[in-house]
Amino acid sequence: MKRFLKSLLAKYILIILIAIFLIQAAYFIIIFVFFNLVDDSDSPEDGENTFTEIEEKWHQEANAVVSEDDVNQLFEEWREVYSNASMFWVNGNGILTVQSNLQENLPVEWDATYTADFLKRNYNNDPFTVVAFAGENEEDGFIVFQLEREAMKPQGQRLFDQYSWAIVMLTIGVVFLFIFISLWFFRGIRKRLVHLQEAMEIRDTDGLPILIEEKKQDEIGDLEKSFNQMVQELRASREREQEEEQLRKELIANLSHDLRTPLTKINAQAYTLQKMNLPKEAKHSLKLATTSIEEVDKLIENLMSYTLLMASKYKKELKEIDMMRFLRQYLATWYPVFEKERFEVDIDIEPFEQNMWKVDSLWFSRILDNLLQNVLRHAADGEYIAVRTESTGHHDAIVIIDKGKGMQTSTDQNGAGIGLSIVDMMVKGMDLDWDMNSTEEGTTIKIIRVKRADD
Repeated sequence: MKRFLKSLLAKYILIILIAIFLIQAAYFIIIFVFFNLVDDSDSPEDGENTFTEIEEKWHQEANAVVSEDDVNQLFEEWREVYSNASMFWVNGNGILTVQSNLQENLPVEWDATYTADFLKRNYNNDPFTVVAFAGENEEDGFIVFQLEREAMKPQGQRLFDQYSWAIVMLTIGVVFLFIFISLWFFRGIRKRLVHLQEAMEIRDTDGLPILIEEKKQDEIGDLEKSFNQMVQELRASREREQEEEQLRKELIANLSHDLRTPLTKINAQAYTLQKMNLPKEAKHSLKLATTSIEEVDKLIENLMSYTLLMASKYKKELKEIDMMRFLRQYLATWYPVFEKERFEVDIDIEPFEQNMWKVDSLWFSRILDNLLQNVLRHAADGEYIAVRTESTGHHDAIVIIDKGKGMQTSTDQNGAGIGLSIVDMMVKGMDLDWDMNSTEEGTTIKIIRVKRADD
């Protein structure tokens, strides 16, 4: 129950109840003011007389009138009850003799025509008019009683008709007050939701959302609490992931070191065996074993480099080098290797407009080593390699082409995948780019340097 009372639903129900209470209170105030403070002494009380009763009573009392004094006394008695009523007496000679509170100008002398016209105009009309003969003889004339029909309405109806605008205005005021409070209520909700949305979009230094302040214990407060709990769980997960990543890197580094030591010993023993006079089959097997040892050593080296690159601990020193001179010297060391494997080597190196590239020469050598080793391992059946330069208005590029079966079917063999991952990280680490297009007819790889405005 305590939780419900703090909820947004409970608060909105409270707003509705307050609005209903205000409407009821407003009507109560109106009734109290109208029936207790508004002066309406000029009107008769509710239920005093109906129009029919007034008419019967007027005729009855008119029959008792025999003189002018009787008329005056009758008018005075009726004026005490109906102070706003108009009364007059026209005697048997057609002369307006006695009058009281007339609301219109009437002639002093009345003839039959005017009398008939008066009766026609006032019959069943407003004001309510009663005409009765005075005394028992028609020769004594007639007396007339006139009263606004509004005065005979019940007091509540009269007050409602008179002050209905106040009721309407008060009702409209309460409605607008309810709308204002509702808008204020939902504005607060929207503001808190927008704040929560902004908190979701803002990232801390670790790339995770920031914690937000839990202000109230309602539905949005529960959402804020859940959001903070989610952020804390993400932080804990990120910390565990970083710890596991660090352990994995340390394991790879230690494993690489531990593996290279026995490989070095095995390689040394193989070298010793190669000097001995062995049968042809043994020498062939020894050669295969030596090749496998070298491949494993390269794989371990790539794994070690990949781990260092991922940990941003692989040393990098960018310097301006003459790329044409660097390529010629580097390819000269690889030419005998491809020639030994009976590759057709096609080298076509033309100078760039800007030969100076800002790179790390060791990193760039490692990139080319991985790419050329992939050609030896996976495109040997094509027996072709080409190294060219390419210049466009947008970039300069070093292009390596082979005629193997393509990288789609072979990148997962003998560590080629991790080798290309190292190429990718090193190329981008030197603000260069690269592109590879591999089909069943061969592979083309470009190392691209985008031209700058000052080139």
